[in-house]
Amino acid sequence: MAELLEVTTGQLLEDVAAREGEGEAVVYPDRDLRLSYRAFNDLCRQAARGMMAYGIEKGDHVAVWTANKPEWLVSQFATGKAGAVLVTVNTSYQQEELAYLLSQSESSTLILQPQFKTTSYIEILYNLIPELRTADPGHLQSDRFPHLKRVIIVGSEEDYPGVFSWESLLEAGDTVTNQALDERMESLDHDDVINMQYTSGTTGFPKGVMLTHSNIVNNGLNIAECMELTSEDRLCIPVPFFHCFGCVLGTLACVNKGTTMVIVEEFDPKLVMEAVHQERCTGLHGVPTMFIAELNHPDFDQYNFSSLRTGIMAGSNCPVEVMKAVMEKMGANEVTIAYGQTESSPVITQTRTHDTLERKTETVGRALPHVEAKIVDPNTGKEVPAGTQGELCTRGYHVMKGYYNDPAATEEVLTDDGWLHTGDLAVMDEYGYCAITGRIKDMIIRGGENIFPREIEEFLYRHPAILDVQVVGVPEPKYGEEIGAYVRVKEDQETTAEEIKEFCRGSISHQKIPRYITFVDSYPMTASGKVQKYKLREQAKEIFSRP
Repeated sequence: MAELLEVTTGQLLEDVAAREGEGEAVVYPDRDLRLSYRAFNDLCRQAARGMMAYGIEKGDHVAVWTANKPEWLVSQFATGKAGAVLVTVNTSYQQEELAYLLSQSESSTLILQPQFKTTSYIEILYNLIPELRTADPGHLQSDRFPHLKRVIIVGSEEDYPGVFSWESLLEAGDTVTNQALDERMESLDHDDVINMQYTSGTTGFPKGVMLTHSNIVNNGLNIAECMELTSEDRLCIPVPFFHCFGCVLGTLACVNKGTTMVIVEEFDPKLVMEAVHQERCTGLHGVPTMFIAELNHPDFDQYNFSSLRTGIMAGSNCPVEVMKAVMEKMGANEVTIAYGQTESSPVITQTRTHDTLERKTETVGRALPHVEAKIVDPNTGKEVPAGTQGELCTRGYHVMKGYYNDPAATEEVLTDDGWLHTGDLAVMDEYGYCAITGRIKDMIIRGGENIFPREIEEFLYRHPAILDVQVVGVPEPKYGEEIGAYVRVKEDQETTAEEIKEFCRGSISHQKIPRYITFVDSYPMTASGKVQKYKLREQAKEIFSRP
């Protein structure tokens, strides 16, 4: 068991760079960009000095709105050195969502790319802040966003009014000494808030989760321990940096162990497979929908996955058949499943590399070292015996400081003695292994009986024609709720609603057989790959009708 570290994210990189030196830290295969740990640390120091030159103070909030670009990665550790709080921005955000985040987070600085896919970020910004067009860079005065003073654009040779370029930030770093940066770093504490992640919106309005250096450094360390990462490993990271999956399970797990980070800027199954193949990656991260896309890609057999050993599947329920395929077809026999939420930095439980197939497919592992987990009755709050379903609660170094400027919401989930209520239903066995059975809010109550979508989904994954399925409750006057299923069918297969119901009969209880079934090509998703079930429930009211 690794001892907990008392270092900042910036100091962690300093220590690892001193140890690993010319060991490869960062690889962007599509850019042919390669940086050693020493060079990567030097670049992060240069950017941190540039931030200081631009007037970014300890505790200032710096929002980053880009895909998995090198500048995002540098910003993560540069803010960690300068003591600024990195505020992650979802790449799928549109105008009003960005406005909410900038206002609620009180960010002083925004780092962004000009455009993402079909969305012009810079035009959104000028629409929100007309004053930016006439402002001197670094001296923005906005009535709507009074805290926002400077905007920095990355990946563009074009000059934009009122905006600094990333290159000018790096050049400005030459005006601040290394001694000044070292003094700033020495003034920081490992218990300072350094990262603010906004909840991904699977249940509604996002909240700013305040995470400390200690939260995310140690979560990354213990995740890496569970994966048995070393400096010999090469981890492919196609999950977004703005989510904890990317910037904790990905980058911080790697940096803790001197592992090489192989970055995919935007998820594309072919690019991921190419990266694993070309860079001989030993690890691969992804949410289930990403692994499904890779496994079902028509070019799958053209790539060599023999180097794969480990990785993490997380972010949403991990279907048994998908997990088996990752282990058997991709050869990642030591792949792990991790479970948690943003509020817990994020990982609470994780399977270990040598756990049995049953534990890897039927549980989300056991609590990380130095982490407490228990199952309580959602109504009484009392701990329940092993094998009994209840709400999973957790306590330890990994629990957030709270929600930014939202003490009421913080009080709803954090107890006075430090327990975080996850809102997830789970069962823990006598050995501490947990199975997530659903969200309290996702639970379907049909005729007074509690029904859990996960159980039905896992059964339907056995159907040979079903690629993916999401089960939700549908309002119904007689029973209160009925079962609805959104089904994605495999490309080379066909099936019908009646055939699926027949498949269920005699195998699961009649009340669990979906009354309503519809076929879809995709689901409403967060940018981090989580299915937004609340949107499916809203749609169900419109598209499902009584036969």
